[in-house]
Amino acid sequence: MAFFGLLAGILAAVWPSLPVEATTTERVVTNRYSGLAIEGFDPVAYFTDAAATQGRPEFEAAESGVVWRFRNEGNRASFVAHPEIYGPQFGGYDPTDLVRGVTCAGNPRFWAVVGNRLYLFNRERSRDAFAADPARFLKEAAARWPELEDNLAQ
Repeated sequence: MAFFGLLAGILAAVWPSLPVEATTTERVVTNRYSGLAIEGFDPVAYFTDAAATQGRPEFEAAESGVVWRFRNEGNRASFVAHPEIYGPQFGGYDPTDLVRGVTCAGNPRFWAVVGNRLYLFNRERSRDAFAADPARFLKEAAARWPELEDNLAQ
């Protein structure tokens, strides 16, 4: 019994620090438990506040088959009018992973706005690599995206 307790303690200490490399099967990155796009973060706030800001349940909109949250009615209205501008590019998948030919969900805490478009990354070092040469990553990710997107569930 003591062995299992010790093992559980070791796993609890190590497990959170392991990188998550999960792939997904949605066209837009969605939390499978809550049904929220990009973990409920407000996609417009990245542009207006230059910050990753959690949206509120009273300001929601459905777009692309998922629920998006916003911090206020103005952000919700902006998104509804122009989801192609404010929604994360590549459905919220990390463009650095798309270049490698895989679809890994971006984390809304690791982001960049480049060319007035939002990009999410699954880890900080991916965002930093992208920031060093966004034109190269965007060209290669855009070339791979149509094929990868076709393999994602509708």
